[in-house]
Amino acid sequence: MRRALISVSDKSGIVEFARELSKLNIELLSTGGSAKLLHDNGISVTEVSDYTGFPEIMGGRVKTLHPKIHGGILGRRDMDKEVMRQHDIAPIDLVVINLYPFATTVATRRCSLESAIENIDIGGVAMLRAAAKNNTHVAVVVEPTDYNDIIAQLYTNNGTLNQVLRFELAVKAFEHTAQYDGAIADYLGKRLPSGDSIFPRALNLRLQREQVLRYGENPHQRGALYVEEGIFEPGIATSKVIQGKQLSYNNVVDADAALECVQQFSAAACVIVKHANPCGVATGENLLQAYERAYRTDPTSAFGGIIAMNQELDAKTANTIIERQFVEVLIAPTISPAAREVLASKKNIRVLTRGAQQQGSAESFDYKRVGGGLLVQDHDAKDIDQTSIKVVSRRSPTNAELEDLLFAWRVVKFVKSNAIVYARDQQTIGIGAGQMSRVYSAKIAAIKASDENLGVAGSVMASDAFFPFRDAIDAAHKNGISAIIQPGGSKNDDEIIAATDEYGIAMVVTGTRHFRH
Repeated sequence: MRRALISVSDKSGIVEFARELSKLNIELLSTGGSAKLLHDNGISVTEVSDYTGFPEIMGGRVKTLHPKIHGGILGRRDMDKEVMRQHDIAPIDLVVINLYPFATTVATRRCSLESAIENIDIGGVAMLRAAAKNNTHVAVVVEPTDYNDIIAQLYTNNGTLNQVLRFELAVKAFEHTAQYDGAIADYLGKRLPSGDSIFPRALNLRLQREQVLRYGENPHQRGALYVEEGIFEPGIATSKVIQGKQLSYNNVVDADAALECVQQFSAAACVIVKHANPCGVATGENLLQAYERAYRTDPTSAFGGIIAMNQELDAKTANTIIERQFVEVLIAPTISPAAREVLASKKNIRVLTRGAQQQGSAESFDYKRVGGGLLVQDHDAKDIDQTSIKVVSRRSPTNAELEDLLFAWRVVKFVKSNAIVYARDQQTIGIGAGQMSRVYSAKIAAIKASDENLGVAGSVMASDAFFPFRDAIDAAHKNGISAIIQPGGSKNDDEIIAATDEYGIAMVVTGTRHFRH
């Protein structure tokens, strides 16, 4: 390896890397800010414009698009020696490039179209593709995390890189440019006169594999976790694993459901999830009280569940949990040092921190694979408060009932349809999930409450969709429900409302449905 070209947007580690290349007597070519950085740090470097004999023009838009650069990268050392000699083209054996930060630039709220356009890299993409194509003779580097491995192999392999590493680096380069082009196509596609303001004409998913899982949903299936680019909100895919066994496919799915639900509450809250459904949700004066109340909803289902909290997990709460039940995953914004010591005694429990909310925003969608295609929608992020509901019954809910109705509504959003939630005093009493008939979900919620000696009488009920018939209202009355929240919109609404008036039940409608399939 005799010559390297360096032009990086992400300059982390580049000075140290270039210094090691110089020690190996590798000539360095560079451009603009990268060349200045290396020069300022006492590293010998040749500006590309001096090397090609052609100045940078058009405000730097044209600087590396030159035969001496691309010929040096693309030249086949075994076939093109003569033409390279005729045109005084020296081989470039190492290309170190990462591109203008297009995705980061357009993620900022104030980014203009003009600014986005100026952050579309041209020369860098061309050089990456050229070097990756010619990987038999050229090594291409896009990730600073690869610098140390490259230097180590150069030192141990007489200044050369083996084909296995060059090929792996070439694949990374093509992955890098594919994601880059996808980000540009998505951004510009939304700005077509006939384009959709939300959904791009062509969907380019930019995901990086985070880990290969032990198996998929079942042991005979394979699975992996990918992380979406440009996500700022705390989420399961970007959580930090503090301890425990590797997460399974089902762990990730359940933890995601628990985390989504618990983040709906501002007071200390705990959500316990089993098979992608909340089996207990509660708030409390503190985290321990919230956990105690959530667990009481359905201790049987809580066994082997996923527990999510919205405040720092303290030692007392952690100790109570592990002494009481088997838990697969614990997730909280942070874990106190004392709680970490407590949890360390149960090494197999997976403990995660979700991190704090970050500044910024990026559009993110929900996806569902179907045969031959992909369904795409935006997130169900709609929430309600007291000002956005309508009382349709003769009796209005009391203040206490209204608070419980809003609590139950936030929970039912995360229960698989058909979904019914009974709640009282900011605690779930019974949950009925995933039934083909709404009335059976109501019956199941009552059965669960009865099994745990949690009286339904006086509690409120939330339904994720409207009631097609009055049978669910009859069942609610039989169980002692005092107030109901539901979307409304059934052709039988008059009959439904009449039934609540007949029983003296207060009913409010939201105008919003929360199906979750």
